[in-house]
Amino acid sequence: MSDTVLQVRDLRVEFGPRRPAVRGVDLTLRRGEVLGLVGESGAGKTLTALALLGLPPRGATVSGSVRLSGTELTGLPVRDLARLRGNRIAMVFQDPLAAFTPVHRIGDQLAEALRIHHRGMARQPARARARDLLAETGVPDPGRVARAYPHQLSGGLLQRAMIAMATANRPDVIVADEPTSALDVTVRTQVLAALERARAAADAALLLVTHDLGVVAHATDRVAVMYAGRIVETGPTDAVFAAPRMPYTAGLLAASPRLDHAHPLTRIPGTSPALDAVPPGCAFAPRCPSRTHACTERTPELSHEVRTSGARGTARPATDNLNPPLRSTPPTANGQDTPAPHEAACRHPPATTTNLFPTSPPPPPRTTKTPTTATALRITALRATYPPNRRRHVAVRDAHLTVRRSETVALVGESGAGKSTTLARVLALTAPEAGRIEVLGHDTAALTRADIRHLRGRIGFVPQHPAASLDPRMTVGAILAEPLEAQRTPRAEIAARLPELLAQVELEPGAADRHPHAFSGGQLQRIALARALAVRPDLLLLDEPVSALDVSLQAGILDLLRRLTSRPEGPACLVVSHDLPVVRQIARRVVVMHAGRTVESGTVDAVLGRPRHPYTRTLLSSVLLPEPGAARRVPEPLPPLAGVGPGAGCAFRSHCPVYRQLGSSERLLCDREVPPAEKDVLCHFPYADTETPLRGRETSKGHPSAH
Repeated sequence: MSDTVLQVRDLRVEFGPRRPAVRGVDLTLRRGEVLGLVGESGAGKTLTALALLGLPPRGATVSGSVRLSGTELTGLPVRDLARLRGNRIAMVFQDPLAAFTPVHRIGDQLAEALRIHHRGMARQPARARARDLLAETGVPDPGRVARAYPHQLSGGLLQRAMIAMATANRPDVIVADEPTSALDVTVRTQVLAALERARAAADAALLLVTHDLGVVAHATDRVAVMYAGRIVETGPTDAVFAAPRMPYTAGLLAASPRLDHAHPLTRIPGTSPALDAVPPGCAFAPRCPSRTHACTERTPELSHEVRTSGARGTARPATDNLNPPLRSTPPTANGQDTPAPHEAACRHPPATTTNLFPTSPPPPPRTTKTPTTATALRITALRATYPPNRRRHVAVRDAHLTVRRSETVALVGESGAGKSTTLARVLALTAPEAGRIEVLGHDTAALTRADIRHLRGRIGFVPQHPAASLDPRMTVGAILAEPLEAQRTPRAEIAARLPELLAQVELEPGAADRHPHAFSGGQLQRIALARALAVRPDLLLLDEPVSALDVSLQAGILDLLRRLTSRPEGPACLVVSHDLPVVRQIARRVVVMHAGRTVESGTVDAVLGRPRHPYTRTLLSSVLLPEPGAARRVPEPLPPLAGVGPGAGCAFRSHCPVYRQLGSSERLLCDREVPPAEKDVLCHFPYADTETPLRGRETSKGHPSAH
């Protein structure tokens, strides 16, 4: 009996006769395996996932074959599809807050998903089962989460609740669309662990749609790379990541930032073609460094024949085994599993994975006449609260931070650590509740209205979601001119400044006459950066500047930021981010924040190379790098230590690997006292500066306080 649970053949999604978005996708999923579907934004990944469940967008037509354990889904009546969705095939949506009904509790919505497919199940047993499902996916305090409404939960908890709903009826196939998008590294690890536990419990096949190549490297058996609506490379994850045979795949891997060192990122030239402008032949040929005239004549088919550059490949034969998986494959005559072939749709695969695309040179060292002791921003003992649910919540307890002139500092930590609140207090330019904020030499507690107006003209800000911050009714030219007009800049000077700004962020002059909806996510990020640079700021504040962008767009933004901030006249920068490889690329110093306190600070090489605080090491151990040999090795999150409450001491001790090894008297110190804030490391028992952090699960072996 075949263990194939999902077989997709020649899947097509079209928005009209000449606007194909998915152009003949073939996929095979067998029970228990995980397939990663990757590619740039607009490649057709999400449309493919939605089409599998019969949920295409309005105006789209779906053709081809989608067989779920022998049942053809394409063309199936809506009523019959509804019986299968959530039961035999389920989906984890990218935005769980939009997927949940806001007026019903989480537990009731999970119970409803159970009762729809089990008509005889009573309400109370369904609610009890819902709490069990939340516990199985690693949700802490499942009873409280079951009673909560969606808006009362964090992104990580919502995503785990969505996984619990998707796997409630033990489906054969789980489709997860960007389940870790914009999550911090530790929450991402928790979500991936929850997804793997849920998949293993049902022995389901998982299609993981993502642009995060680190997640693919650690969580999948096979990978399929998508470009312009087609699969252009597929094979075992290790094989594809070790030796990509499609230049596009090699470009994506080279565009990924690394944690161990900063390096010039590869930028794939050009952009993906529009739906109605896909070129003949290989769709990637206009952007490919090894293209020839033959590449534009005929669309290449997937081939697993190993070739050298210039050799013509053999098209893959039309058999029923187009995409065999890494494991659970039919045994051969000698009883061994058949390995999955590594296939690529390329006539001239690269002989090497290096130097395929041009890279920008590393930025030169900053030289400036301003003394390095001069500060652009200093935060001392900052405390900030806000009143949710009629009760004042302490978001920032004791934050310390310094950004010197012509310097880039990164503020990192998990969601809820207090990073964005700290940034908001700086932007407010008002007196803090406690502590002190000095911006460009001015104490915010003593600013007059005139001072605030003057300072706002010297500060640039790039928000996390640029699309939401740009007025859709205004042209890009008007958006860029707005901050200059607020500073009463003469019209002639504004007209001369606009082309400079567009050129600075590498946009064509004609972009000034277009509206925001006409631009991609990466271009919108560039527009937001250009607006922040319009007033030539002395201090630039960036909140997650590349969050949720795919690696090729991310590489372009990071390269642009590095060049802008490396100039002698460049602004001082404070970057808020949870992406540590990104921080390695652009920052000089790093400040780590946890539970409202800054717990470690230092140079980027010291903090990311030799971290001393156990929390920093936990963050680093959660980073998933896109490298071969890592498949299906997602680190399991360290569970909280039972019986350790918040108390008055260290807020990290319930998860701290060092605390678990301490004696009772040493634990008492962590329970009762917070280390002095003036230390670079806010820890009673920090690691030695010479210790090298461990990869994977962090332990305290060799720590002096563990003996």
